Amino acid sequence: MASLYKNRNTWHLPVSFKEKRINRSLVTKDKIVTKQLKPLVESQIIAEIIGIVQAKKEMPFEELVVAFLNAPHDWKQTTYQMNKMILEKHLNGEPLPSNPNSRAIYIRHINQCWNWGLKNELITKAHKIPGDTRGQSRTRTYTKEELGLMFKYIQDASFNAFVRFAYYTGARSGEIRNLNQNCILKDSIVVYGKTRKRHVKLNSQAFLLLKSQKKLWNYRKDFVSHHFKLEIRKLGIRNGRFHDLRRTFGLNLIKQNMSIYKVSKLLGHASVRTTEQHYAPLLSVDVEDFIL
Repeated sequence: MASLYKNRNTWHLPVSFKEKRINRSLVTKDKIVTKQLKPLVESQIIAEIIGIVQAKKEMPFEELVVAFLNAPHDWKQTTYQMNKMILEKHLNGEPLPSNPNSRAIYIRHINQCWNWGLKNELITKAHKIPGDTRGQSRTRTYTKEELGLMFKYIQDASFNAFVRFAYYTGARSGEIRNLNQNCILKDSIVVYGKTRKRHVKLNSQAFLLLKSQKKLWNYRKDFVSHHFKLEIRKLGIRNGRFHDLRRTFGLNLIKQNMSIYKVSKLLGHASVRTTEQHYAPLLSVDVEDFIL
């Protein structure tokens, strides 16, 4: 049984077999990850020793990260910054977050780097981190009473309209914040979502609200998040986030017997499967239907 040891805060695995000994870095300082990787790396080393596979000089993970970040990707700047932050923290030996959703995000980004290295033949073995890469689905939605409190008592008229427009359309915060006059059509708006341009259908409430707006919103992302939480806490609404308006919009349409296919189109999901994954856990939750 091979024994793990630490060198400069990085875990290593020495394996002896048939009078041969190979020592290999596991490229991590996280003890839990190390224990998960140990059997995989140990079997790989033994396979190399007995000649089942031929050992090849691997690019060190530190160099792989640099190559990965500097390679051409179709990334937004925020995506690049997220990858850079997570990979640098991983290289510095910081443990994975304890929060399931944050941990899943970290695992996805780290494993993406390993997969990129394999695809570009810079490495022959990816020491990917096992574990959940999806996290726990958030199920918070707003009741009819909570929505009524927001619409009636959020004092800032412009922000109140922003909140109502988000609910009436199911659009994301960023899609609404980036609106301009050229995006407004007769009965829809053109928005730029996570990955592509899409059309958002306007119901009568959204249409009249937008028509009454003298000036479109140009809020910063962090302002929307923090200001929304501040406003709803004043109203006694707990554990609420701005994105929960979008989730409530989708769920209430499903509860009004709209097909999952149509709801998926209205939300701009890449596939119906995405919609099913997001909303299946919610169908057992008792949520009041909304009134258009």
